Amino acid sequence: MKGLLPHIVSFLKKMTLLTAKLMLLAVLGQLYINSAQAAGISSMRIGQGVGNVRIVFDADRKFDYKVFLLSEPKRLVVDTFNVPVSSKIEKQQDKNNLLSAPRLGTVGVDGTRIVFDLKKPVIVKKAFMLAPQSNFGWRFVVDVAIASEREFASKVGSKYALSTENSFAGSYSSSKSNKEKARVVNKKKVVVLDPGHGGKDPGAIGYSGVYEKNITLAMAKELKTILEKEGYKVYLTRSTDIFIPLRDRVKIARKHNADLFMSIHADSAVNRSAKGLSVYTLSETASDKEAEALAERENKVDVVAGLNLLEHSKEVSDILINLAQRETMNRSSEFATFMVQEMRKSVQLKDNTHRFAGFAVLKAPDVPSVLLEMGYLSNRTEEKLLKQKSYRQKLAVSTSKAVEKYFDNMQHASVF
Repeated sequence: MKGLLPHIVSFLKKMTLLTAKLMLLAVLGQLYINSAQAAGISSMRIGQGVGNVRIVFDADRKFDYKVFLLSEPKRLVVDTFNVPVSSKIEKQQDKNNLLSAPRLGTVGVDGTRIVFDLKKPVIVKKAFMLAPQSNFGWRFVVDVAIASEREFASKVGSKYALSTENSFAGSYSSSKSNKEKARVVNKKKVVVLDPGHGGKDPGAIGYSGVYEKNITLAMAKELKTILEKEGYKVYLTRSTDIFIPLRDRVKIARKHNADLFMSIHADSAVNRSAKGLSVYTLSETASDKEAEALAERENKVDVVAGLNLLEHSKEVSDILINLAQRETMNRSSEFATFMVQEMRKSVQLKDNTHRFAGFAVLKAPDVPSVLLEMGYLSNRTEEKLLKQKSYRQKLAVSTSKAVEKYFDNMQHASVF
């Protein structure tokens, strides 16, 4: 028996160690399960639009919800059920003109209440879940838009709530790839091309005497053909050799509800060695002056995105105009970035290719706009290139690729 004792002790030690390991694994497993179960809504993002704000909650599962407005003080309430909500979202300070940072509370036995104080009266436009796709998990989206005091008051209370059963759902067809879906959307987009100068205004006169107005018109027609083959609806501000005032060119873009406006030019310089392509968007200074001028106009009908600003107070009108300018400038710069990326692959660029100026044709408050300087007609080599259809085709193909990237990016960003 004495001989067996050491073996028994050793066996018990091994069993104790094995039991401890098993217990540790069980505890770790339970912690992992609890952690996975507790993940829930992990983060939040807020995007500023023209007179609207989009809130996106990232989650690891689908959940029930209820979204409504309260008054005294004005609040947006988002109730979520059967899903944990990370306290981190209370610390997020996404800048916007309509909502304060959220605070969390409880509702019922299994709900979390997320409350945003409102800086302005709003209405809830949409609330919907998005199923996982690409690198995204589940997303819950809430859209709110600036409103009058009367509109806000008419929608206060939980009886007007958007909930799981009563919501405006945004969904994607699983049968199509993201790129195919973006292409379908892009085919509906309107692009307005503006061949610079025309008629009594020849524009720059090239090294050999060629007129800028003829080069820009030829380029615009060639680009129009390519974009239409890609499915875009394309309009020209002029299709013949006529003179159109600068402001009227902007009006044409807005009349067609353009999603993108591009003015086409060719540069000129006293220094005949100057060469290279450049892309311009509106400068901050020019934008501020334009916004101020728009805000002071007596006739504010349809100044921004089809809105009749006469229906709003001066304060709301000023906010809408400012938001429109800011968003439009951001989108213009995004398109300019894609233009530079694509052009760099095929032609010579000017240093600091993306530039900023106060060109009148870039001042539409709600239409992303760029001005393309294709090169220098005063430079003998570049003038020769710009007179060649094959070279303009190269520019047109690069531009069409930039347009496609821009709209694909906008489609993705719309539900960021």
